[in-house]
Amino acid sequence: MRVAIAGAGLGGLCLAQALRGAGIEADVYERDPAITARFQGYRLVLDPVGFEALRSCLPQRWHPLLDAVVSDAYVERLVLDAQLNKIGELGPARSGTVVDRHVLRHLLLTGLTVHTGAALTGYDVLDNGRVEARFAHRDPATADLLVGADGVGSAVRQVLTPRTTPTDTGVRFVIGRTPLTDQFAGLSRAYGGKIVGDGVSLLLGAMRFPVPPKEAAEKLAPEVTLPDIHDYVRWAMVLPPNGSPGTLTAQEAALSRMNGWHPDLRALIERADPDNSTLLSIRVIEPGERWAPGPVTLLGDAVHATSPTGGNGANTALRDADLLGRCLMEAAEGRQDLLAAVDGYERQMFQYGGEAVRHSLAALPALTATTGMT
Repeated sequence: MRVAIAGAGLGGLCLAQALRGAGIEADVYERDPAITARFQGYRLVLDPVGFEALRSCLPQRWHPLLDAVVSDAYVERLVLDAQLNKIGELGPARSGTVVDRHVLRHLLLTGLTVHTGAALTGYDVLDNGRVEARFAHRDPATADLLVGADGVGSAVRQVLTPRTTPTDTGVRFVIGRTPLTDQFAGLSRAYGGKIVGDGVSLLLGAMRFPVPPKEAAEKLAPEVTLPDIHDYVRWAMVLPPNGSPGTLTAQEAALSRMNGWHPDLRALIERADPDNSTLLSIRVIEPGERWAPGPVTLLGDAVHATSPTGGNGANTALRDADLLGRCLMEAAEGRQDLLAAVDGYERQMFQYGGEAVRHSLAALPALTATTGMT
């Protein structure tokens, strides 16, 4: 069996690792010209299901390394004003496993065949039941299964199920990251909650590495190369409706809304890495009608993109990777045919994927509101 995966995000790479571990050929095709063409290094919180799905897809020999570069998160989810006074709560405290996307992506890339500069333009299902993927600047690739793990703008989805399209929530974020110095350690009560003022919400989260990733890899898995990064604070400001920053940079847009805020909060934005700060528009995709059975399927944001306020986008993509990998292993072992394996995956994915999108939308008002909640 050969599987072609469009998209080198976390879900596609996680699936490729699961298949590689099972001896199934898997090639990843990424439209970016290089793996590092875009910065993808923000903090993620994985729930128990997402984290176990990730571990399941990785070789067991890497589990100690994974455990060394993640940390446990427990946050009270407070609502604070611009002077860091408590004015409410978002709800029950939450725990999870904190991981850096940039570090995790490099771990998942290890040992895989990834073709960059491979923008998929379409595909054809062949008479023999296989699928031929076409690309803008490379030869076609033939596989038994094509998996669209190519995000909200999925080229695979546009062919497979053209009526399933993204919905723009109208919410805009500016997001960035700042080295976690002693000065910003005092902001810890704000991590996991929100700060409100001047019509905006500021969300903070700390990424603390128990062991620096590069050092951990050198000691625990020398075949893995992880980036040399250190603790940081991830910040995201939710802009008001029609609050596009225009020509302002992400930092400038955030600071323009923070006149009179606590000096540590302003300093946090001022000292952010400008190369790792950007504007995000929040679009969601809810799984629509099932497409016709065949040698093409979807995974992650390509089929069920969530609002980040639900905290479940990465978790759901990793769950997809684990489930689809297990189904394909059954097919490779002859316990069921390929189309039945893919159908089994899709039936479950549509159910929990749709629930994840709805949950994320239900959580959106609480984090975008600029008043305290109790």
